[in-house]
Amino acid sequence: MSIYLARAISPAALARLRLTDDAGRACAPSVDAEGGSPLRCCLRLSVAGERIALVSYAPLRRWATETGAEPGAYDEQGPVFVHAEDCGGPAPSEAYPFERAGALRTVRRYDAGGRIVGGRLLELPEAPGEGFDRAFAEAFADPAVVLVHVRAVEYGCFHFEVRKP
Repeated sequence: MSIYLARAISPAALARLRLTDDAGRACAPSVDAEGGSPLRCCLRLSVAGERIALVSYAPLRRWATETGAEPGAYDEQGPVFVHAEDCGGPAPSEAYPFERAGALRTVRRYDAGGRIVGGRLLELPEAPGEGFDRAFAEAFADPAVVLVHVRAVEYGCFHFEVRKP
């Protein structure tokens, strides 16, 4: 059972991304023939035949807009998959999304100003949820940390965020 809440991309941000992404490009949906793409709108893998889009997303920028933070050069954008149409968001789950034993993740920590204040490489153990729980507990033990981003090491893709409880 997850101790921390994995947050998907907000519905408001998704509505904008499905028109124009954070790099200014028009959304170009396609049918996912094979399935297995990590969807950041509902925090699950796609199923063959679903209409999805690969868009450029700036997660820290979106958070900074909500909080008034000024991340400066730490504002990054990168590719994420989303459903081409509204999917209703994540289903309730007791597991963290995209957890797979042996997968490599970056757990990056941010302060209230949007500056990186640390991070770590995490190889997910046989009980991936426990690995995430320990990494998030370690991150939030630092009183400066208010936000954590989880990214895939292989492609650097944003997977989800966790905010200070």
